[in-house]
Amino acid sequence: MSDNQPKIIVLDDDPTGSQTVHSCWLLMSWDVATLKMGLQDSVPIFFILTNTRALAPEAAARVTREVCQNLKVAIAEVGIEDFLVVSRSDSTLRGHYPIETDVIAQELGDFDAHFLTPAFFEGGRVTLDTVHYLLVDGVKTPVHETEFAKDSVFGYSHSYLPDYVAEKTQNRITSKQVVRILLEDIRSGAVSKQLLSLANNQCGVVDGETQADFDRFAQAVLAAAEQGKRFLFRSAASLLTSLAQLGQQPTPPEEMASYKPTTKPGVVLVGSHVRKTTQQLTQLLEESDTLGIEIDVKALRDNPQSRDTLLQEALTLVKQTWEQGKTPVVYTSREELTFKDIQQRLQFGKTVSALLMDVVRGLPTEIGFLISKGGITSNDVLSDGLNLTAARLLGQILPGCSVIRTGDNHPQFPNLPVVLFPGNVGDETSLATVLKYLRNS
Repeated sequence: MSDNQPKIIVLDDDPTGSQTVHSCWLLMSWDVATLKMGLQDSVPIFFILTNTRALAPEAAARVTREVCQNLKVAIAEVGIEDFLVVSRSDSTLRGHYPIETDVIAQELGDFDAHFLTPAFFEGGRVTLDTVHYLLVDGVKTPVHETEFAKDSVFGYSHSYLPDYVAEKTQNRITSKQVVRILLEDIRSGAVSKQLLSLANNQCGVVDGETQADFDRFAQAVLAAAEQGKRFLFRSAASLLTSLAQLGQQPTPPEEMASYKPTTKPGVVLVGSHVRKTTQQLTQLLEESDTLGIEIDVKALRDNPQSRDTLLQEALTLVKQTWEQGKTPVVYTSREELTFKDIQQRLQFGKTVSALLMDVVRGLPTEIGFLISKGGITSNDVLSDGLNLTAARLLGQILPGCSVIRTGDNHPQFPNLPVVLFPGNVGDETSLATVLKYLRNS
């Protein structure tokens, strides 16, 4: 970390925002002592895994406020003056915006601007002329035309980001008030002057087509920060690569099996329900040495008393499969369930997650690895299933898929590599590819 590089503090609303960096701390707790550990680390970036995307709006605001208040204390005690704050969220625009950025600004302001930078190049998300696109089968598709815009909790109707901001802020910030930072501004260098002119937490939206675009934007941001400007970001993962400037990770993806504590099979846990996950799961289960173990979540919804039976059946099958030298793939049934309201849906999500975490706690202690598919599932695996306070990020096993390892003092799974695999990342073969890399002894 260079003397003039600000510390980059990332509040991550699910545990996959570290999917483009390596070597840094992921913190699952945010007491002052743990935050100080992140602030004092030699790596210039660290992540606080708030998991707020899985929470109701009021709870998301409460958690964000608690983190920020503890951060104020930790920052003062460590004596850090230069820092950037990133509210890391989904590259498909789902999440509690503007709730989280509002709370961060209230607690850690005064910011000159907050920027929406949702481009995530590894996942095929780009922003051009202030319109956010997903590459769907190679075709640029405005994000409001995708399944993500129909999310029952975080739905929206605009891909033109100033209109998205106006929609989400209920016109507290109008579309015309949003500052547009276009590719031509970034590539010509005009962005430097734009940044210096911003004040009073103006909202800006930023184009990005390639990592090089964000590299240029990040250099301008860091230069403006040196001149006293304070910025807040609502961002997907790619900007973090450019801000942190960490270079190549120590271990190549295809050599990640070297981190395994044993040569025995691992386990795959699939909680995400998006279409891409289902495609990847289907492909994975065609591998000869895997066995699918379905957890019927409809039965859990209709008959909560079936929980213990579902758990024991799953664990019995996992043990049998694993002892045969195969990889157990535990997954939630794919049927889309309906609920009378959002609160009931979120609550049932917690019920399913609690069951999956009991599966994690019941796994054989000598597994070689754990692959967790889905953002919220991965967060719960780290903080609940494995009961971690912090973990050091090893790097990426595929673009967008992070690997951490538990400590050698973990009471159940010491030195276990864990893959944090977001639901909407990769192609149909990606889950099978990750398994192939980790099976290599």
